[in-house]
Amino acid sequence: MSVTQQQVLDSLAKIKSPRGVALTNANVLSAISAADGKVFFSINVDAAEARAWESVRAEAEDAVRAIPGVTTAMVALTAERKPGSAPPPPQPSRGTPGVQPAHAHKPPQGGGSPMARQSEIPGVAAVIAVASGKGGVGKSTTALNLALGLRDLGLKVGLLDADIYGPSVPRLTGLHEKPKLDGERKMIPLRRFGLAIMSIGFLVEEETAMIWRGPMVMSAVTQMLRDVAWGTLDVLVVDMPPGTGDAQLTLAQNVPLKGAVIVSTPQDLSLIDARRGLAMFRKVNVPVLGIVENMSYFQCPHCGTKSDIFGHGGARHEAEKLGVPFLGEIPLHMAIRATSDAGNPVVDSEPDGPHAAIYRAIAGQVRDQLKGVIAAA
Repeated sequence: MSVTQQQVLDSLAKIKSPRGVALTNANVLSAISAADGKVFFSINVDAAEARAWESVRAEAEDAVRAIPGVTTAMVALTAERKPGSAPPPPQPSRGTPGVQPAHAHKPPQGGGSPMARQSEIPGVAAVIAVASGKGGVGKSTTALNLALGLRDLGLKVGLLDADIYGPSVPRLTGLHEKPKLDGERKMIPLRRFGLAIMSIGFLVEEETAMIWRGPMVMSAVTQMLRDVAWGTLDVLVVDMPPGTGDAQLTLAQNVPLKGAVIVSTPQDLSLIDARRGLAMFRKVNVPVLGIVENMSYFQCPHCGTKSDIFGHGGARHEAEKLGVPFLGEIPLHMAIRATSDAGNPVVDSEPDGPHAAIYRAIAGQVRDQLKGVIAAA
């Protein structure tokens, strides 16, 4: 059953704002995206009124979810200070500044630090991020094959594609189904290759342009972390968007990350950005598990000759310089590219090949650094 914007508006018209007028007449709603049973929009208010609006946000989300045919509802509360106005007095935090997650989760008690909001994901022993300072370095391919390498080492593994603006996991895994909901209205992750997999790409069409502001990005990341029935996992691998923006900060503030893997190519431009990514994780007290040099060299599929197209060894040198582990070199090879495009990652499709061995060796180093965390869980 198709859900229309008018149905959403009719549902929201029954909700009163803190000012006593219908929500649809309060001049606070963003454009509403409604397609294939998925509804996304934000409520934009002044920061001084944000606390009064949170119950309205929750009521609006419940109302939208009650519309027949709605499978996913994501409502963000955007709170911005008007120019020239004084900032609101500090209040006990319930989520990322400027946005409330799709379902409010009670944070642990603590001081004013943003990290006081962190809470574990039930059933998940360790959450790790795979990140890069810039796009185009093969981060998503590395994240998926790392997850498969951890699986081959006997761990229960999940993969979360948090790259909101350019989700690659649906294409890399060949998965295009829509997640179903369980009895608690949590999304059930799709499964392939023995992994529990979730991506924003499962909720929107591949051609859809994700023109979302920061609060919507943060709300989406929070919902995919908290409103997914992950089950029992040793490791949840999170494929981060490139850069050091809202999604990275949301992840670091919401869950106690057990580590981050930085992916870079050998050339200086990539390493500059990788350095920024590493610095960001250190600033929020996330351990850096190491650096991977992707596209480290080109290996001719016919004669086996190696060519250093992007230079070679830059990431290893950077790891030594910054005092973090160097996890390994992954070549630029036709087999990795072809299997990724086909939705059959090389660790699974060519398990006895040399490239699968490289990814498993990297996974082994990551697992060794997480042993204590996994054992304790």
